[in-house]
Amino acid sequence: MASVAKLASELIRRPSRAGIDDYRPVLSVLEDWLAARSLPHRRLHGSSGELVGLLVEIPGGRPGTWWALDACVDTAPYGDESAWSFSPTSGDIRGNWLLGRGAADSKLAAAMFCHIAADLMPRAEALHGGLAVLLDVDEHTGGFGGARAYLADPQAARPTGVMIGYPGLDEVVVGGRGLWRSTIAVHAPSGHSGASRTVVGAISRAAHLVRLLDAAELPGADAASGFPLPPKLSVTALHGGQGFSTTPDRCDLNIDVRTTPAFDAYDAETLIRKAVSELDAELPAPKPTEITPVASWPPFRLADDDQPGAALLTAAAEAGLAVRAKTAGPSNIGNLLAAEGIPATAGFGLPYEGLHGIDERAHLAELPKVYSVYQRAVLRLLRAG
Repeated sequence: MASVAKLASELIRRPSRAGIDDYRPVLSVLEDWLAARSLPHRRLHGSSGELVGLLVEIPGGRPGTWWALDACVDTAPYGDESAWSFSPTSGDIRGNWLLGRGAADSKLAAAMFCHIAADLMPRAEALHGGLAVLLDVDEHTGGFGGARAYLADPQAARPTGVMIGYPGLDEVVVGGRGLWRSTIAVHAPSGHSGASRTVVGAISRAAHLVRLLDAAELPGADAASGFPLPPKLSVTALHGGQGFSTTPDRCDLNIDVRTTPAFDAYDAETLIRKAVSELDAELPAPKPTEITPVASWPPFRLADDDQPGAALLTAAAEAGLAVRAKTAGPSNIGNLLAAEGIPATAGFGLPYEGLHGIDERAHLAELPKVYSVYQRAVLRLLRAG
């Protein structure tokens, strides 16, 4: 396991903040490591030609389905670096903790999955189908360019299922709420804030819309559906106006709705449009309020016997771990895969602290056990054909 930790350390020492840093240095570390072990790999590019990841492909010697391991090597930003007790690009190991941004999410998983591919290579002839390892660098942007490029690549075998290496030792994430997102442009007449005539400005109209949305009734969790989480609506941004003397003629809102099987994207859009219609009826304006949908992903939840979740949970139990299946509140690449009809797990890994925050670190004492669980799960899938 020292080799896994060493590779992860080298990755952490190459800054790869999403949308900020050049991804080529961190991917070059992986390319050098893979090339030194003669593991077949290639670069993936987005629709504009940008580098979005690496794909490792280990074909089996017998016919069968392909499975994939996925870990991102881009990261969240550092935040206030002066608040860290060590460098965000440390990569050091102190008291069994691997330190630095990406230690938890998800450079350690990337290093682990590369080693699993290397372990698998000498015995691939006896296995069915094949194993792909996706190492993507467009995850924390929310664009998921690496996953999209992988699925769109005509040369790549389409995976039957994917295991995503997000951290956390106690749970295998087998589901997640979906989302429906939109921007809303609220209009109003502009005017001078000191004018004798009262003007209901765009900000006031937007505030009224926020109150309508906050008061909207959403269904609770539907236990009968097997999906344990309720839907959720959030206003995540509000922008409008400048200075003090003018009431603005436009205010823009961002709306995020987390969806479930019982409250899907259609229901979310219907609720938003109803609130907007109420706003325009109660506080008329010269121009109707505009809704622009920007993203929609379905919720997903694997059944108990669905692969690859069943293989991962079984392997964890065989390793003596008390691991439960979990449906996550946030969305993730698993939702993107669900939209493509590809089942996925989206989390099982090492214990961690500071994910996306200050002093991110991952605990290495459990690395041998986590590694063994993923390796067993992969072998079970590839031996089954």
